[in-house]
Amino acid sequence: MIRLEQLEAMDLSDWVEIAKTQTNRGQVINRIPKLAAADPDWFAVHICFKSGKFYSQGKISHVFPLMSVIKPLSLLYLLEHLGAEQVLQWVGVEASDAPFNSLEQLVADKGRPRNPMINSGAITLADKLPGRDASDRTHSLRKWLNQLVGCQLELDEAMLASVRLSRSPANIAIANYLSEKGYLENLDLALDTYEQICCLSGTVEDLALIGKVLALEGELSSQHRQIVNDVMLTCGLYQASAEYAVKIGLPMKSGIGGGLLAIVPDQGAIAAYSPALDSIGNPVGAIAFVETLVQHLKH
Repeated sequence: MIRLEQLEAMDLSDWVEIAKTQTNRGQVINRIPKLAAADPDWFAVHICFKSGKFYSQGKISHVFPLMSVIKPLSLLYLLEHLGAEQVLQWVGVEASDAPFNSLEQLVADKGRPRNPMINSGAITLADKLPGRDASDRTHSLRKWLNQLVGCQLELDEAMLASVRLSRSPANIAIANYLSEKGYLENLDLALDTYEQICCLSGTVEDLALIGKVLALEGELSSQHRQIVNDVMLTCGLYQASAEYAVKIGLPMKSGIGGGLLAIVPDQGAIAAYSPALDSIGNPVGAIAFVETLVQHLKH
C-alpha cells in the first residue's frame, strides 16, 4: 500500500492533465449567474500531507464559493460546540438516493432530514448555528474555521447577491416543510444563514487545510471527526455517494461551485476545483483526479 506522501509530483501533474481532459463531460451550473461565469476548463488542486509538505497545481490562486462543501464544516462546528447527542436529534445520518434538493424524500421522511449533506439537513443545521442573525452566524463559523486551521475564508458578497437573486424554489419549499414539521425555529433566518455560509469562499489551499484537521488527530474531538468523515463517505456526493464509496473509498464532499474535498485518514487531504459538473452536481474533473490518485494509493 502506497501512502499519499509517497506519490511523485511528476505523476500527480500527469494525473491533473488527465483529469482536465474529462471536464468536457460536465457543464458549469447556470442557475446562479455568478457561478455560470466560470470557465469549464478551470482546474486547481492542493494536497496537504501529514508532514506539513504540500503539492499544488493549476489555478491555485482562484477563489471560489464553497457552496455545499460547507455542509460537513457547519456539522463539525455544531458538533464541537453543542455535542453529538444534541446535533443528531436534528438530523439523521442515513444515505439518500434522491437529489440533494428533494422535497419528496423529506415528505416521505415526515420532515426529518435524512442527513446533513443534503439541503434539508443543511438548512436545518443553519437554523441551529449560534448567533443573533445570519451575518453574525456566518462570521462566527468563518472565524472559527480560519482560526482552527490558518485558512483565509471570506464571504463573497457579490456571490451572495447572485444567489439571493436566483433563490432556489426547491430550498424555499424544503424550508417551508421543515418549518411546518417543527424542525426550524425561524424559516427566514435559516434560509438566509444557509445562503450566506454557502458563499464563504477560498482557494484550494484553504479547503485542503480544513480537510487536514479532519484527516489527522489534533484539536478536534476524535468522535466528531469520525462522525463527519463517516457522513461524508456515505452521503457527501449526493445520490452517487454509494458508488464512489466503493470506487474511491474516501470521505468526500462536493459543491456546485466546483469544489471537492477528499480526506485521506491519517495521511492528509486533497482539495480540487473544477466547475464543470455532472448531472448530479459533482465536479467531473476533480473526481476524476481523486479517482486516479486513489488507484495508485491502492497499489
